[in-house]
Amino acid sequence: MLEEMFEGHRGTTIFTRSWRPQGDPRGIVVIVHGFKSHSGLYEWPAGQLVDRAFAVHALDLRGHGKSEGERFYVDEFADYLADVDQLVKIARKRDPGLPIFVLGHSVGGVIACLYALEHQTELAGLVCESFAHEIYAPDFVLAVLKGLSYITPHAHVLRIEDEHFSRDPAFVERIKNDPLIVHAPGAMRTVAELVRADQRLKLAFPNITLPVLILHGTADRATKPHGSERFHEMAGSSDKTLKLYDGHYHDLLNDLDKDKVMADIIDWLARHVAVEMS
Repeated sequence: MLEEMFEGHRGTTIFTRSWRPQGDPRGIVVIVHGFKSHSGLYEWPAGQLVDRAFAVHALDLRGHGKSEGERFYVDEFADYLADVDQLVKIARKRDPGLPIFVLGHSVGGVIACLYALEHQTELAGLVCESFAHEIYAPDFVLAVLKGLSYITPHAHVLRIEDEHFSRDPAFVERIKNDPLIVHAPGAMRTVAELVRADQRLKLAFPNITLPVLILHGTADRATKPHGSERFHEMAGSSDKTLKLYDGHYHDLLNDLDKDKVMADIIDWLARHVAVEMS
């Protein structure tokens, strides 16, 4: 694993991790984590992908992990997108000509989806896991938050319980004690930006035409599986797959039975690499 930093949008220092196979990679996967997370929690998925000859790059979103920025705060989602774009460019420069896939989890799925929407011709596919297109809050509350975000943008309002991430007690204990995770609710401005991003995507889903793999656990208590179902139904791609995992929690790649989810992702990636290379 290689740890690096780059200067992101608006001068914010962004921390990254990358992993490479021993031989030549056959494809690139760029991972975008969600709230209360960071790139270090993707060591196991990265190892699985590297074993299958994929180069893997992951960043700590601004305000998360080892990246700079106020914790869980972002002025605009465009800041996240600009940072992801810079990481994709770094990955492409290191392995030019290889197909690039973006894998986003939760809010990272929203970021990855927006990024894919704007860069479809440059990507081989999108993997959207536990998509935060619909979160557990009444619509009128979310509407009020959008207005208040201009008045008190730094107030913390969205709390996600650690126990909602995984059925694996060891992983829950790990995130409870992880010094890189700040256990504070998400900032009002950030939640409002998420709501705006979801509204944009609701209208833009038919314009997404690249290959898409959508994954969600049916027992997810942080984000609603219906949001992933909506994405699958409305996406304009002729190559779209939805997989729902019965009883699985929010963080599919750190939940019990994660091997099954990982196998489905690797199988999908391998098939689409073959298409890209043919």
